[in-house]
Amino acid sequence: MADATLRYMATHDSLTVWWDRPDDAGAKRRYRVMVNGEMERETSVTHCTIRGLQPSQTYRVAVRLDADGSGRFHGLASVEARTTAVKRVLDVTQPPYYAVGDGHKLNTAAIQQALDDCGADSVVVIPAGTFLTGALRMHSHTELVVSKGATLQGTTDPADYEPYIRSRFEGIEMDCLSSLINIGELDHDGPANVTDVTIRGEGAILSGGRELMRNVIEREKQRIRDGRSTAPAAVGRPDGDDTVPGRVRPRLINMSNASRVTIAGLTLGQSASWNVHMIYSDHIVTHGCTFRSKGVFNGDGWDPDSSTDCTVFDCTFETGDDAIAIKSGKNPEGNVINRPSRNIRIFDCRAEFGFGITLGSEMSGGIANVRIWDCDMSRTSFGLEIKATRKRGGYVRDVRAYDSTFSHIQLHGVPYNDDGEDSGQVPVFEDMLFDDVRIEDRFPASGDARGKGRDIEVCGFDAEHPAHDIEFRGLKITPTQPGEVDPDANGMGNIRLRFAQGIRFTGDCE
Repeated sequence: MADATLRYMATHDSLTVWWDRPDDAGAKRRYRVMVNGEMERETSVTHCTIRGLQPSQTYRVAVRLDADGSGRFHGLASVEARTTAVKRVLDVTQPPYYAVGDGHKLNTAAIQQALDDCGADSVVVIPAGTFLTGALRMHSHTELVVSKGATLQGTTDPADYEPYIRSRFEGIEMDCLSSLINIGELDHDGPANVTDVTIRGEGAILSGGRELMRNVIEREKQRIRDGRSTAPAAVGRPDGDDTVPGRVRPRLINMSNASRVTIAGLTLGQSASWNVHMIYSDHIVTHGCTFRSKGVFNGDGWDPDSSTDCTVFDCTFETGDDAIAIKSGKNPEGNVINRPSRNIRIFDCRAEFGFGITLGSEMSGGIANVRIWDCDMSRTSFGLEIKATRKRGGYVRDVRAYDSTFSHIQLHGVPYNDDGEDSGQVPVFEDMLFDDVRIEDRFPASGDARGKGRDIEVCGFDAEHPAHDIEFRGLKITPTQPGEVDPDANGMGNIRLRFAQGIRFTGDCE
């Protein structure tokens, strides 16, 4: 629901609008959001939530831009946005569901029945309390609201996440346990099979965290010994004893072949692995959420995987791995399926802990048209990392980052997650711009060496396969320690270029 650049999400009494950063927006930019010709708000970020509206009403929302702080505003974008009707409430604690939010009773059947009963004119509501549940499934045209003071709490028992479903983990299609919330069914040759789903509220959706993670891995090791697991058939050389059994872990929210899914306002976390994972999906929007998974192995926050037109904004991350990881499959399967991740937008996001924003290492289907702006990843171990293994194939291209802070920016090959047959092709890193970005390492784990090293690293794979056509414009580097600069870096910081062509440092770099 959009014109060329202005998009929106509607409830019965609010509109959340967002737009791309204009090319001419400078450091002193301001936006005015107008509703029916009246100014609603002036802001420096590219999104706004408008509250106190009437149901089933159309509002003309327009955004005006002052690009340089001069006070001269001009029209940027507009849209006719309509609020929804007031929906029929399906309260899971009321008849015929009778869910109990005491943190002890298992409510899977009751909540699933409410979701099954939900149609386009209704909404499933989780009221205040802690509602223990196993795996749940949402169909098209459904809405789930987790209210303030409410927690949808996944159990720590792997049996509650059965049956196994077809999914994808670390680039390999395989049978995994069902996630806490499941949307769609996996089909790499097919279109979306679930559409128009909303999950929102001011509450929390949490899973079993480290305990569930360990329980799944130990159970799967026994299944491997008993010959009942399909996991080993899909891999060549694992990275450790937990790698193969760990790949069947459930996610928190999994979308497979889904379209037009919105996740908003919630605290999300403590998955046994990745938290929000979208596979072969499109038009997925996540905003206003807090991700918490510190201490969880592979505890990624938000992972588009061979998915397109995915947007995350106004989110905070404290994760046990990547805050955001963009993927598109692993060699050779990912090369054959050949579904890239494209048109990814990440803005006004911040991290308190974790690895940062990652493109790869599973990128055999390609990654293109990624835009990042107004983000702070300075408190992460890697900042912004673009990575692959040499035999992976695929590409990462057309990446732009603006007005953001990272602990590091690194483009390179990595030795881990390297199982699978050689694709026969070397990955391509090309066509990237980092404009007005700041390098400042504020990673809070002082004894953790992850990510330490070069402020900027651009490394291709060999002389015939260089990283190329990459520009740093207006780069600013704050050394971790006074005087900590590379003597070969012309005073700009600790920079390494290897097997790199067409690398430019322009503007006023510091």
